[in-house]
Order: sequence, then structure tokens, then C-alpha cells
Amino acid sequence: MTATQEPPAHATGVLAGGFPSGDLTLLRFHLDHALAADTSTLSEAELIDQIQEIESLRASLAALQSTRIRAFAHTHVENGPTDLDPDKPHRSVVAQIQLACRVSTTEARIRVANARDLHSGLDDIRCLHEAGQLSAAKVTAIAVECRDLNTSQRARVDTRLAAVRDLTRYGISRLRAMTRRLVAEIAPDRFRARVHAAKAERRVTLRPAPDAMSYLTAYVPVEQGAACLAALHRAFVEVQVAPEPLTRTRGQVLADTLVERVTGQATATAVNLEVQVTVPVQALLDPTSPLPAEIPGFGPVPADLLATPEGAKSLRRLLTDQGIVIGGDSRRRTFTGLLATLVKARAQNRCTEPYCDAPVRHLDHIHRDADGGRTELDNGRGVCEFHNHVREQPGWQVFRAPDGIVVTVTPTGHRYCGPAPEPPPRAPT
Repeated sequence: MTATQEPPAHATGVLAGGFPSGDLTLLRFHLDHALAADTSTLSEAELIDQIQEIESLRASLAALQSTRIRAFAHTHVENGPTDLDPDKPHRSVVAQIQLACRVSTTEARIRVANARDLHSGLDDIRCLHEAGQLSAAKVTAIAVECRDLNTSQRARVDTRLAAVRDLTRYGISRLRAMTRRLVAEIAPDRFRARVHAAKAERRVTLRPAPDAMSYLTAYVPVEQGAACLAALHRAFVEVQVAPEPLTRTRGQVLADTLVERVTGQATATAVNLEVQVTVPVQALLDPTSPLPAEIPGFGPVPADLLATPEGAKSLRRLLTDQGIVIGGDSRRRTFTGLLATLVKARAQNRCTEPYCDAPVRHLDHIHRDADGGRTELDNGRGVCEFHNHVREQPGWQVFRAPDGIVVTVTPTGHRYCGPAPEPPPRAPT
């Protein structure tokens, strides 16, 4: 379910800097008119022309938004308290951009950084962006590679890129590689330091994928990644030359070998783990119910998939009714034990702030403990580390509305409604 935004009463009139919001309203009017236009009379060539023009407008609008993000960041820092930790105003800026743009925290950080860097040395790239010749994705690829440079170094990269013939025809990967080579040439010390810093960030992550699958990603140095893949390919060659008939594809052999070698299992399917599963009450009352179980954070899975004879899967079942986890009460200051499990399960292990899909890292009191809030299921919410820290800054408020939706109020007075719990699919009647 998509979170909704309720603009405050003061969100009309003339915006800061003299840019009339009526111009944006007129733009919206023309867009609505274009959406309602009859396209049946247009030729294929005319449709392609319009598609190209729309893509150019998207890039220019992204550039316009970037200038407003930069202006907001400057204004917010100037108007804020001077005794705050320097990182806190930046965190507040990122959080408000994240809500206003309806994107993830990571994407908001990128947009704020791009707005800064495009006006700090990347002048030619910014002009191409404003003219609609470079998309936001391409500009981001360039800006990210220049992130650790100072203004003068960034300007040298900008000049070299602007001199490249047909720069706007390059794809994102080529632009990224070209920029990285220029950075290594112009600022070798910073490039080397960045490579060493990246190695310290090596990690393994797991993300949900469609159809009860997942993405297991290893962020490791390139030579280690290449060595791992080469070892998996050698395993496929061994299977390929074995006397037994080959019943699996190359991809299947590589995936199974990875699981077997990481876990030490004899076969990839012999998984030993404990899985937290939310099970609809209706599925227990009716054994033939098609309602699926759900692993919080990874989505629905067929019940029989979790009951295979191989391995030793231990299921911790939490009962739900209409998507709501039923839980208890606690007098403790922090959410622990079963209560913590219930709060995370209700959030499906995803941050409950609007537009944020980060995993739950902190369990937060909606009504603060310091203000008398109780440690109980109804007063708890699962959030990421970033949003738990943001709400403690001046001007931020969080409360639960009468309809049960959690509302976030930012320092500018904007209100953002969090997502409501998604009801499970109903069995066909």
C-alpha cells in the first residue's frame, strides 16, 4: 500500500526564491491535458518524437528539482540551531527529501549529494542535465564517481568529460567507467584511498526476490569475486564430465554449489534453520485454505514449501487476522522477547516510515517512553536506524492517528501518513 502525503495549508502561493508555484500548477495542467489526449491519430514517427521530448523533459525536471533540493538544504541549515552536531542538520535534510520525493533513504542521500556536487565543479554536466541531454541516472553515475573529490578536481573531470565527443550518447556503464578512469588519473591518492575504504565495507546481504526466491549478494573486492565465480564454474565442469546424467542447468549447479559450500550441507535443499512465519488464522481453521504463509521481509511463500522432508526447518508461527499480528503488553522500557518479535512481524521486517523499505533495525515508541509512552504492541513500530535517530531531532513528531495509521510531521509542518498493514489475500468464495 502506498503512503499518502497531505500538504499543509501553507503549501500554496509563491515559494522561496520567487518561483511561483502557479507555474508548476500550469505544468501539471498541461500534463493532464496531454495524458487525456487522443493518440490514435498520431503516426509512429510522431509518437517517437513525443517520447523523445518527454524523456528530455524528465531530465530537465530532475535538474530543476535538484536546484530546489540544494536551496532547501542551505535554508534548513541556516535556519536551524547552531549548537547541533553538524551531521544532524544533514540527516534532517535527507529525511525530509526522502519523504517529499517518496523515495528510499539511500536515494534521498544520493539526490542531496548530487544537488551539492552539481554546483561544486560539475558545471558542464549540470548544463547538459538542465538541457535534458543527460538523464538523472547518467548524472548520478558521474557524480558518484566524483564524490570524494574537491571542487577543483571535480571541475577538471567535468572539463574532460565535456570535451568527449558524443558524450550524451554513452550508456550509464560507459559513463561510469570513463569517469572512474579520469578520477584515477586526476586524483590518484583519493582514488587509492577510496579503493581501500571500499574493502573495509565488504559485506553479504539478502534481499527478497519474486516467487519465494531471494538475492544473496556479496560485496567483496573484485579479485575475490572473480575467484569465487571461477571456483563455481569449475564445479560445473566437474558435474558436466561426471558419468551421471546432467539434470541441472549451469545456473542451477552454480547456485546449488554455492549453498552447499557456504553451509557445509551435503545438498543445497537440506537447509537447517529457524524461520519466523506469519500464518493466517483462516489457514489453520481450514486445511484446504489457499492462503499463503509469510516470512516477514520476504513476502508470501506456499505452506508446502516450508514443510519439505529435507533439512530441519523450525517454524516459529505467529497468528494473524486480516494482516494484523495479535500481541500482548509489557511494562519494560524496551521492546524485547516475544513483544519485539510481534512488532517486527507486524511491520513485515520493513521500516514503517513512508517510502522506506530498509530492514527494521530499531524498535521505536510512537509515544515516547520519556513522555509516558508504554512499551506495548500498539505503541511500538519497527524502523530503520536512520529514521529512529531522525525523529529525535527538533521539529519532528510521530503519532498514531485515530484510524491507526502512524503519521510523521516534519519541521516544515508537512505530514506524511505511513503505510497501513496489508491484508492477506482472501480465499476465493
